[in-house]
Amino acid sequence: MQTKRVMGIEPTSVAWEANVLPLDDTRESRALYGVLGSLKMGIRLQFVISFSARPIMRRFAFSFLLALPILAFLGVLVVAPLAAMLGYQDAAPLWGEMLGDAYYQRRIVWTVFQAAATVVLTTVLGVPIAWALARLQFAGRALVLRLLMLPFILPTLVAGMGVLALFGEHGALWRGWAGTAALLLYGNVFFNLPVMIRAAYQGLATVPANRLAAAQTLGANAWQRFWRVELPVLKAWLAGGACLVFLYCFSGFGLALLLGGQRFATVEVEVYQLIAYELDMAHAAVLVWLVLGVTALAGLLYAWISRRADAAEVRARQPEKPKTRAERALLALALFTLAACCALPLLAIAFQAAQAGAAWRVLWDGDTLAALWNTARFSGGAVWGAAVLGALHAAAARQWAAIRALTFLPFMVSPVCLSFGVLLLYPAWSASLPMLIALYALLAYPFVTKDILSAWDALPANYTAAARVAGASRFQAAYAVTLPLLLPALRRGLTLAAATCIGEFAATLFLSRPEWTTLTTLIYRYLSKVGAANHDKALVLTAVLLGLSLLVFMLLDASDRQPEKS
Repeated sequence: MQTKRVMGIEPTSVAWEANVLPLDDTRESRALYGVLGSLKMGIRLQFVISFSARPIMRRFAFSFLLALPILAFLGVLVVAPLAAMLGYQDAAPLWGEMLGDAYYQRRIVWTVFQAAATVVLTTVLGVPIAWALARLQFAGRALVLRLLMLPFILPTLVAGMGVLALFGEHGALWRGWAGTAALLLYGNVFFNLPVMIRAAYQGLATVPANRLAAAQTLGANAWQRFWRVELPVLKAWLAGGACLVFLYCFSGFGLALLLGGQRFATVEVEVYQLIAYELDMAHAAVLVWLVLGVTALAGLLYAWISRRADAAEVRARQPEKPKTRAERALLALALFTLAACCALPLLAIAFQAAQAGAAWRVLWDGDTLAALWNTARFSGGAVWGAAVLGALHAAAARQWAAIRALTFLPFMVSPVCLSFGVLLLYPAWSASLPMLIALYALLAYPFVTKDILSAWDALPANYTAAARVAGASRFQAAYAVTLPLLLPALRRGLTLAAATCIGEFAATLFLSRPEWTTLTTLIYRYLSKVGAANHDKALVLTAVLLGLSLLVFMLLDASDRQPEKS
């Protein structure tokens, strides 16, 4: 049988094979042929789309599976406890009563004031120090820049004990600050001055070098160059640093508990006292939501400012040796301020611990050995969890912008607020070891995520592409190319995570049982007892904790310098 080509369609379809359609060249037949051709093209297109969509669906499913454990973990330990506090009905009628109470007003005003005062002090002290470090070359400059990382891994308990060793009742330098607000303000400056210095230093590194050279050519002196050229660029970085310092001081717990006393206690300390000593969950819930509201605003403001600051291109200007008397005086003043605000408390701990004498026998006590064992096993379990969670979060953040935005969510909520939410929502699990280790991991894993994600984003895409061209599968390329390049970042993140777990204090104080005493809670127990012997024991244990922090710092510094050598 002879077939004809009608409207550009070959008559080889199923319809002809089934003898359904006639083979004449009438108008109706041509219309049917056209419909059939369109149907065949649609079927073919559908198969093409189906096969091409399968890799997309597989990638979507894989990305969703990566994000699911992170979303579930954050939902269980952050979102659900916060929702439980929001739904705590007993607290709702107390808002007006507490905000109108003079006692709670003093607590709130003092908390805001000490945080704002610390922002001012760290800015006034930190900007000249950052300028000296960024613009002046001197012997030991690289060491000073590395040592600025040390307070970031120091436990708050070590910082507080360092301040007490200087200016407390048994202070080595002066005891006049004992029981005053100056004690807490100095502690805040000691702990947060490096934050502001690093923010200002990074901002100064983004100032265009050619703009500074042009201003100098036009006759501007160092002060005029700073005021007219550097300060406008620096404002966004200083604002970001100010948000962080305010956030840390407003929601800080350890320093305020040790240095504030009953008279200068902050809102976070008041929450702890309401729960631990009065079992007053309703009043504590009101204060927790006040803290959460303020810290959320500060965190969102910091995130918005950071987006603007991070977009700036780094145009680092090489530092030069001090040429004028004013520059030499500024450098000397900057180094003296760093020593007075950041080094003296640590030296005071070492000095007083060396004179503790018989108090060193506390290292062989059963309580101390048990506390060291608990610290080691809690931190070890949490670091393993942080490694898994951090890697999963980083991989999911590469696929989902929303997951990337959740990286610092655990930092936005204080451990006191998280612990309180856990007490409300999971009363049966509040004194369980898995819950305590999960909170440790929650507070530690963002360090792992941040470092892995930063290193991953910086990897050239052609590395993986070259491996795929050579015949490697996605898994082989990830295992043989991507993973080895991310291992230094993973080690750095795990080091910071370990430092966080070793020095964790707030969550342990809320959720721990007596047999789960860690090194930090044992130090606080000795400090809570009367007598010089107990103070000396606490000082010796603090020196041990400081030694562990220094060990972590050396490991971190070695991992930072390893890429430079390679």
